[in-house]
Amino acid sequence: MASDSNALVKSQFGVAAADYASSDVHAKGESLDRIVELAAPQANWRALDVATGAGHMAAAFAPFVREIIASDITPEMLRETATLAASRNLTNMTTATAEASALPFPDTSFDLVCCRLAAHHFPDLKAFVAEVQRVLKIGGRFALVDNVAPSVETLPDANETDLAEATAAYNAFEKLRDPSHGNAPPPSVWLRLLADAHINVIAREQFGKDLDFDSWVTRMRCSEKTIEKLRHILTEGAPRLREFLRPRHEESGALYFTLQELLLVGTKNA
Repeated sequence: MASDSNALVKSQFGVAAADYASSDVHAKGESLDRIVELAAPQANWRALDVATGAGHMAAAFAPFVREIIASDITPEMLRETATLAASRNLTNMTTATAEASALPFPDTSFDLVCCRLAAHHFPDLKAFVAEVQRVLKIGGRFALVDNVAPSVETLPDANETDLAEATAAYNAFEKLRDPSHGNAPPPSVWLRLLADAHINVIAREQFGKDLDFDSWVTRMRCSEKTIEKLRHILTEGAPRLREFLRPRHEESGALYFTLQELLLVGTKNA
């Protein structure tokens, strides 16, 4: 199952690597500066960025650490990452091929492991967290940013059944646009996974990320048929999902919606 998922991720993101390199959502965004601030990197740290994509997270941390390895399973993404590092003269930033649930690094190798806007593609989040725990030094930091599903914080008047249905609908919406999408759980799942792995959460934030629908579908090279299905879901789909995604037309007529990004920083206890 993991190998099939990885093959799909490589297929989807290999052709889109250059688009992700130039995407403002990935190259910039509120979460990028904020997660660096929350993680509080130190100059003597050795760091690992998992599923680096075009390398924006690794490049954000690179000026503050001794060394950072930007890892990914997609060769095209790693080439974009190397180009980004060279363009910014980040000589302490290197690349490596690595699968999130089977990291090719020794135990207790890193002071920091980070991952941004990628974990929802992983086939096994528990295995990923276990690998993070394994390669971190005791006292090392884990910094995560990812999209999350509806929760009582975002749908406060929803009952348990409403939330479960909205979560399923949200993940189906994402998977329609990107077949390599795996699972974006609600925040409570991440908190439980980290607690089970003896990673103590020391910082947690969540905020909305506004997306332009046209750019969102174009980046993944969606077909016209898929675009119309996605647009229909946003404008006429399940009420709870639309309440979560908050679709609206701007003055220009462009369709926008809002995703939720979770930021977590944790420390390995043992």
